Amino acid sequence: METLRRVSYRLGISFWTGVIMSVTGSSVPAWGDALHDRGLAIAIEADERDTGWRDSAGEFEMILRNRHGGESRRHLRSRILELNEDGDKSLVIFDNPKDVQGTAMLTFSHKTGNDDQWLYLPALKRVKRISSSNKSGPFMGSEFAYEDLSSKEIEKYTYQFVGEEEVGGNNCYVIERYPVDKKSGYTKEVVWYDQEHYRVQKAEYYDRKASLLKTLTLKDYRLYLDNYWRAHDLFMENHQTGKSTRLVWINLSFGNGLSARDIDRNSLARVR
Repeated sequence: METLRRVSYRLGISFWTGVIMSVTGSSVPAWGDALHDRGLAIAIEADERDTGWRDSAGEFEMILRNRHGGESRRHLRSRILELNEDGDKSLVIFDNPKDVQGTAMLTFSHKTGNDDQWLYLPALKRVKRISSSNKSGPFMGSEFAYEDLSSKEIEKYTYQFVGEEEVGGNNCYVIERYPVDKKSGYTKEVVWYDQEHYRVQKAEYYDRKASLLKTLTLKDYRLYLDNYWRAHDLFMENHQTGKSTRLVWINLSFGNGLSARDIDRNSLARVR
């Protein structure tokens, strides 16, 4: 029996067919292509294995390194609410250093259409909406773009299976995914999923000129609730600037009883 996610995706076939070829700089496979279907099947399997965790909360450190090796560190908190009918909602809050303390970003991911994102700037005591045209910009000076912080909903991409390759001792499936949104900063992403658990081991991001821009490497996976894997070390390297950003999780918990009221626009003004 097909899951709700499979059904929702297939109901949108006619829409995606109309926009597939609008992604520039890439040869995107059409619906029904065997390599497309296999790539899609891998993405669906990975998504289904990570469905049902409801909410998470935790703390992590952001380590920014410039091309000369200089480092700066930031401490952050996050709250994420899983929504099956749409994309996830997330809130990220900066605790230190003082120059960014109290800054918060709210993201409402969507399966179709543009995500909604807002940035709260405590120095100005105002909320700034991140426009879809700026989604490819760097998040608070890091190598993570605003769009990298949205949940990776299946409907946001078309897919193609590339092959199999070993990464970090894991046998992986390799797929390419092509953003449907014309305003994405990427023409394509190449993703390595390990064949045992369908966890992302590595991802490459190609810019609007189809050149390799960044590589994300995920390590130190830990199992939660006997079912959900989370990487505790995420390293994003920008090949064009020589800069990098590492996210290291300090603690992470699930089943915190979060609701939509804990992650809404009003919560931006309440962050401490």
